[in-house]
Amino acid sequence: MSGQYYKNPKSILVVDDDLSMQALITDGLRAGGYFNIRKVENGLQALETFRKESCDLVISDLKMPGMGGLELLSQIKELNPSTPVIIVTGYPTIDTTVSSMKKGAIDFLAKPFTINSLLFKVDLLFKERSILTKDDLNIERTNWNLNEKIRKLSTINLIYEQIEKTQGNNDDIFQEIVMLALNVTGGEKCLLVLFDEANDKFYRKIFKIKGKHSIGKEAEGDAMVESLEGFFKEVIRKRDVQLLNSKETNSPHCSLLCAPLIIRNKIFALITVTSRNAACSFTQKDIFYMLNITARASLHLENKLLYESFFGSIMDTFESLVHSIHERDHYTERHSRHVTKLAVDTARAMNCSAHEIESLKISSLLHDIGKLATPDHVLLKPGSLTDEEYKIVKNHPATGESILGSIALFEDERKIIRHHHERWDGKGYPDRLSKDEIPFLSRILSVADSFNAMTTDRPYRKALKTDEAIYELQRNSNIQFDKNVVNAFISIVPLEQSNPC
Repeated sequence: MSGQYYKNPKSILVVDDDLSMQALITDGLRAGGYFNIRKVENGLQALETFRKESCDLVISDLKMPGMGGLELLSQIKELNPSTPVIIVTGYPTIDTTVSSMKKGAIDFLAKPFTINSLLFKVDLLFKERSILTKDDLNIERTNWNLNEKIRKLSTINLIYEQIEKTQGNNDDIFQEIVMLALNVTGGEKCLLVLFDEANDKFYRKIFKIKGKHSIGKEAEGDAMVESLEGFFKEVIRKRDVQLLNSKETNSPHCSLLCAPLIIRNKIFALITVTSRNAACSFTQKDIFYMLNITARASLHLENKLLYESFFGSIMDTFESLVHSIHERDHYTERHSRHVTKLAVDTARAMNCSAHEIESLKISSLLHDIGKLATPDHVLLKPGSLTDEEYKIVKNHPATGESILGSIALFEDERKIIRHHHERWDGKGYPDRLSKDEIPFLSRILSVADSFNAMTTDRPYRKALKTDEAIYELQRNSNIQFDKNVVNAFISIVPLEQSNPC
């Protein structure tokens, strides 16, 4: 008889909400010589029983109310990684098997099964375990715990990195949050809704089906918002993540996980992941990951809002300073606006990043802010400047850098402004930098600045025609200007000239 080889009877915990299946497994085990059996009806009861007294083997159904087999498996592995678990299910799929093994199941049993196949798996398992010494089991436990910690830390690190490196507007951040939630939890669908506290309403922001285009799925997303409104209100009331696992086979969501996004103690959005696959029932580990996603995303969005508010205040201040120059010299006002558009269009033509383009835009708007220190008799002089007056004008790039010097946010912009009058041949000012020593964005600003100056009427000279100014840029390529920048600039000039600022 099976079981007779063992001196000490093995303790087995059977977990199944189907009492007839529970009895079938129990009777089969007893027929095989295993009499130390405890029976419970769901994962929560099993976990409570296991915490009081561990066992040598857990045989658990997959789909159960309250807590399913996969979540129970994860919880048991947290408590005692060396405890073997066999998962039983009437819904066998490759995904179910893979998910079970990944979470630490020692074996998998598909319904319907024979008593002989059950006993074969149990006997084989205990024979294999009998070979292991206590040291082997300790090593197994240690390795499991170590691997779990590594997986958790790696996942948390991935969450932090993906959110922190996300650039763009709030919609871009929301899209990244949704993709992270789907990938980390293994969910099938993800819905992000905005919460209107004043009207107690939820509005679909993003609805995503993993591996599919969501275009044309807006109606499905809206229907999901409507069907889950009561659940959403429960999440709002509790102000915490909520997990719902259903045993109903016709339920649209086998498993559902929802977490709030909170800024300054106010819930402004909810993110929900769902799955219809029993193998993807969400667990406490998924809750842990979702809390990390929402906490990090909320912090990132809050910092972004604070940054934008702070940055906006600073820009308002500096634009007021620039406006004071414009009041003195209307040419400078038109010049700054035109140069900004020329520089930004050139940067786009050269495939600059969004961050570089934004930095160049700010630098272009403020590139003449140093002229605040230029006396009126020099700044507004209608004729040619003397050598002494020209020396005063040449101070404005360094002065502009100095004005921005106390603002840490403008570190890149300070460098661009300081060096926008350097020359490719090293004969520019203020530092006589040459070639690639000159910051790349300064080289773009230099070309845009010079072109606009050449094509604008001044009291002491008439403006050059567009083709004449382009000729001057080409003639001075790799002398005053970076030739590559000039070529890119020329490619956008016709469009620019036909659509003046």
